[in-house]
Amino acid sequence: MKGKFYIVGVGPGDPELITLKAIRILKECPTWLAPAAQKEGHSTALGIASGTIDPSEKTILKHHFPMKKVHMGKTPDPEVQAAWEKAALLINTQLENGHNVALPTLGDPAVYCTGFYVYEALLKLNPEVSIEVIPGISSIGATAAAAKTPLCLGDDRVVIIPAIFESDAIKDVLLQFESVVFMKVHKAMDRLVPLLEELNLLDSAVLVERTSMMDEQVHYDLKAIQNKKLHYFSTLIVRRTRPISI
Repeated sequence: MKGKFYIVGVGPGDPELITLKAIRILKECPTWLAPAAQKEGHSTALGIASGTIDPSEKTILKHHFPMKKVHMGKTPDPEVQAAWEKAALLINTQLENGHNVALPTLGDPAVYCTGFYVYEALLKLNPEVSIEVIPGISSIGATAAAAKTPLCLGDDRVVIIPAIFESDAIKDVLLQFESVVFMKVHKAMDRLVPLLEELNLLDSAVLVERTSMMDEQVHYDLKAIQNKKLHYFSTLIVRRTRPISI
C-alpha cells in the first residue's frame, strides 16, 4: 500500500496553538519533510512541531526552500522550481515505499504557503498520489489576538497582501478597505510608515514581531521602529474604521 502526503499547519509559533488533528497526523506519520529557509539552517516549523511531538523516532528530511519572490502567472526562479520538484521527489519516494509523509508548515497552509507549490509538483510527478491538507491557526489571526484587536467587525472588508507591492497600489488598498493585513513587512517599513502618516492611519496600525513565540513583540508606535531591523516574521494590521487600542 502506498503512503499518503499531508500538508500540516502547525500554527504561528506557540506549540500550544497546534490543533489536535495536526498533532495526531504528525504523530502517525513516520516521515516529516522539514522546510528550512536557509541551507543547513533551522526549520522553524520543525521546531514548533517538536515542541509538542518527540521527533526522535521520525525520519526527518530537512529540505531547503529558497526565500525568493514568486509572481503568480510568471515562470518561477529556476532555483525555486528545482526546490519544489526535489521536495516532490523526496516525498514520492517515501510514499512509494508505503510511508506516510507530513510537511509541517507555519501558520495555515492556505496563506502564502510553500506546501501548495510542493502539492502541485507532486501531482505532476504522481497524479494518483493521495494528499490531505490540515488547516492551522494563521499568523494573521494570532497577530490580531496579540494586538487585542479584531480583524473585522460588522460590514468591514478585509484584504491580506504582501508589503512588496508598489506604494501607489498599497495606498489604493488602504483607501478602499476598512482592514488591511500586511505580510512580509520586515523590509518595507521605511515606505509604509510615511504612507500611513500621510493617510492619518498611524494610530490605526499595529505591528507584531514573531507572533505567539517566546520573544513576541507588539509595536503600536510605528515611527519608533521605522529604522529598526525587524524579524522576517512580522505582520502589520491597519484598521481604518477603528483606531488600534493600546
